[in-house]
Amino acid sequence: MTLEPQQLLTMYRQMATIRAFDNRAVEEFHAGNIPGVVHAYLGQEAIAVGVCTTLRRDDKIVSTHRGHGHTIAKGADLTLMMAELFGRSNGYCHGKGGSMHIADFSVGMLGANGIVGAGMPIANGAALAAKLAKSDGVAVAFFGDGAANEGAFHGSLNLASIWKLPTIFVCENNHWAVAVPASYALSVSEVSARASAYNIPGVTVDGTDVLAVYEAAEQAVQRARAGEGPTLLECMTNRWRIHSEQRGNPTDPRPRAVVEAAQQHDPIILFSAKLQEQGVATAATLAWIDRDVSEAIEAAVAFAKASPLPKPEDALLDVFAP
Repeated sequence: MTLEPQQLLTMYRQMATIRAFDNRAVEEFHAGNIPGVVHAYLGQEAIAVGVCTTLRRDDKIVSTHRGHGHTIAKGADLTLMMAELFGRSNGYCHGKGGSMHIADFSVGMLGANGIVGAGMPIANGAALAAKLAKSDGVAVAFFGDGAANEGAFHGSLNLASIWKLPTIFVCENNHWAVAVPASYALSVSEVSARASAYNIPGVTVDGTDVLAVYEAAEQAVQRARAGEGPTLLECMTNRWRIHSEQRGNPTDPRPRAVVEAAQQHDPIILFSAKLQEQGVATAATLAWIDRDVSEAIEAAVAFAKASPLPKPEDALLDVFAP
């Protein structure tokens, strides 16, 4: 599939929005305005956008504790997301879920998940539902390199393989599970190598190149829609921030040189340069998009700050038992 110029500009806008949203989330967290936790997606924007560009609105995704990028790329409302981060009652989860549990079923976002690896079985469930409904819908499970060592990873890949489920497993390999390097924790140099154990395709791509991610994801989605089963797609990327934002700015356990080197390989700058080289956009056009995105983030923050906090009695709502 050849992407039209407008589609490419939409991808740029989404990446810029994810970057601006999480930069502001980090800022507001350290200002004391966001309770709970924030896991920034900064540096990984190309993966969420590259994958979600291949999906339809009715396709499903399941995210991780680092889920803002996936949620935005799938089409969620920025104001409702920001209100949820601020713990406000008109947020996506009425201020009860916070950063790690945002969901919007209307756009196929089945939820972020604070449990490492827990999204993969859920994505299989969504894929099975699509298959039983005899639709050509697909489900995507995003997860990190650390989750590739969880039992849920192996069980999910095996089940998806034997049932030929339309699941795409997307490993965002940022090389660090909190403070444990993948070079130590993984028995293989590439997570995609594990696909062969389950008789499914395994592909590794540059996760800082949004078009490379898109092309690999498009092949996986086409395969899934055709009834040919799952794919394991590994996107090599970099996490710019500490695993989880903490008050007082604690020292990042990763070597400083590693973090600084990662930030020199900026997926948005790389995509911007490519768009200008191909004549898709000028620097002025991209700057206008950046300003428009900035205004949208400001509006989302203003909405969140003006929104009401949940009432004590709201604790008894949205529960299974009366």
